[in-house]
Amino acid sequence: MLLLIFISSGFLFGCARKTQSIVLAGSTAFQPFAEKLAEVYMEKHPNVTIDVQGGGSALGIMTALQGIVDIGMADMVKLPKEADPLTKTIVAMDGIAIIVNEKNSISKLTSIEAQKVFSGDITDWSQLGPKKGNIRVISREDGSGTRKSFDKLVLGKIKLTKNAMYQDSNGTIREAIKSDPNSIGYISIGFLIPGVKPLVFDGVAPTNENVKKGIYKIFRPVYFLTNGEPGRLAQKFINFMLSDEAQSIIKKDGLISIK
Repeated sequence: MLLLIFISSGFLFGCARKTQSIVLAGSTAFQPFAEKLAEVYMEKHPNVTIDVQGGGSALGIMTALQGIVDIGMADMVKLPKEADPLTKTIVAMDGIAIIVNEKNSISKLTSIEAQKVFSGDITDWSQLGPKKGNIRVISREDGSGTRKSFDKLVLGKIKLTKNAMYQDSNGTIREAIKSDPNSIGYISIGFLIPGVKPLVFDGVAPTNENVKKGIYKIFRPVYFLTNGEPGRLAQKFINFMLSDEAQSIIKKDGLISIK
C-alpha cells in the first residue's frame, strides 16, 4: 500500500520528478511570439513550465527590477533610465507599420503628414486624398513599448492628439482598424493580416526586408531583462531564444531575427 501511494503521488522510493518554472511578463507585442517559443521549449524540457504574461513594456521593466518575474520583456527604441541596473539581452527586432483599413484609398504618408495626422492637425481624410471622413486615431496606451517607440520615431517632440482612442495591444488595434474604415493606427509588422493596409512611410514600404536594409526607420529591439545575471533556468531559456532554431521561428512568424 505504501508503494502504491508513492507511485500515485509521482514518487518512487523517495525520488521525485520536480517541475521547475520560469515567469515572463511585459511586451504585449512580443507576448504571442514568446508564448509560442515557450511551448517549443517546454516540449523539449517537460520538467519546465514557462508562464508568459503581457501587461506592456513598462510592466516588464518594473517586475524585472522588483524580482517579481524571472524575465521582463520590453520592446522600445531606448529603455528608460530606471532600466539601467537590469541585464539586457536583445532577442529580436521588430518593425512598426502605420496601418489603415484595407478599404481606405490612402496608401502612403510622409513623416510630416504622419505627424499632422497623429497630432490632430489633419482631421479629415480629404486633406490627404479623395476619401472623405473624420480621421479616428487609435493608439497604444502609456507604458506600451510600441507607443514609446512610435512617439520617439514618428512624433518626436509632437504630442499625440487628445482625441486618440486607446487599445491595450497590437492585436486590438488591428481589429479596431479592420472594422473601422476611417481609422488609423500602428502595429508591429509581425501582426499584419488581410483587412488592414500598411502605409508606405517616406517612400519606403514597412517590411522586415527594408528594416534589415536600413531604409525603413520605424523599428525597435525586443529585450529580455533580468535583475542581475539570469538564474540558471532563465539563462537556459535565453540561450534557447538566441539559438538558430528559435531565431528561425521568430523570422518565420514575422519578426526580425538578430542572426
